[in-house]
Amino acid sequence: MPSLKDFALYDIDWNLTPEHAVTMYLEWGNNDWHSEYPPVRSKDDVAQYFVVDSWNDPPVIRLVRRNSERAEDLIVVPLPQDLLEDFRRAHGQWRGISEPTPGIKAWLKAELGQQSL
Repeated sequence: MPSLKDFALYDIDWNLTPEHAVTMYLEWGNNDWHSEYPPVRSKDDVAQYFVVDSWNDPPVIRLVRRNSERAEDLIVVPLPQDLLEDFRRAHGQWRGISEPTPGIKAWLKAELGQQSL
């Protein structure tokens, strides 16, 4: 069974939000070429980013690999209990897909051995 450490060398976009990913990969032409995330040009344009999925309780963290053709979960891990309060403070009981909070990102970076990023 894979662990987060198995993805330590992956190029993870820590600033890519689920909303930006939809704009880039699912709504071609819906964003400006001069924006932080310009439109993708081909299916070879790939991004890897984390989301928190709170459709079910308790929420889980997903590492997503996305291109213009599909999104694939590389790993799904439970949201640690000590970070659940941090998530609830930011999102309440909201159900959906969201960007990890700064606290969750810090935990993920520590798990990946990328504390200095």
